[in-house]
Amino acid sequence: MVAMACRTRHPATHHIRKTDCHGARKPCPWPHWTQEAGPDTTGQTTRDWIKILNVYLSGEIHTDWRDQITAAAGNLEVVFSGPVTDHAASDDCGVEIMGAEPDRFWHDNKGARLNAIRTRKGIADADIVVVRFGEKYKQWNAAFDAGYAAALGKSLIIMHGADHQHALKEVDAAALAVVEEPAQVVSILRYVLAGTLVK
Repeated sequence: MVAMACRTRHPATHHIRKTDCHGARKPCPWPHWTQEAGPDTTGQTTRDWIKILNVYLSGEIHTDWRDQITAAAGNLEVVFSGPVTDHAASDDCGVEIMGAEPDRFWHDNKGARLNAIRTRKGIADADIVVVRFGEKYKQWNAAFDAGYAAALGKSLIIMHGADHQHALKEVDAAALAVVEEPAQVVSILRYVLAGTLVK
């Protein structure tokens, strides 16, 4: 049996390797995957697969949680993106590029709007949005990103410690998964891509 996620109805014998699904010479752009373990008509062995996942890593920038995820997911078909994690650059980008502001409100406002260009693009293009809430700081921007991603219908993974469970209960309720450790995020990505669990 072959399962697919293309917008076109396909015959059960359709294989992405044999033909494109719309009668054209270019491959179908929609994700296809097979669920059979035996050889197909080309003699090649098929396996479970899904197209590359785009994952946006949002949230606190004071620890190395992003590096932990990207390093552990190095063998997975995942493209990661995220905000600018240089704190000083993120704070000062607006005034550095568009001119100084004597009032701190407008200093921050310029930076926030400039950073939003990258954030909106990254979240809009993502298949999955991971939002990490750290231990020390009140990350209102992380909560905003989570709400924005939920409003766009993105698959949302929330990461935080047990101490934040009550404060983030509404955010957690909008997520498809709530975890505490970067390794759990990688396990989710592996399961989504390959349908396998690592014991």
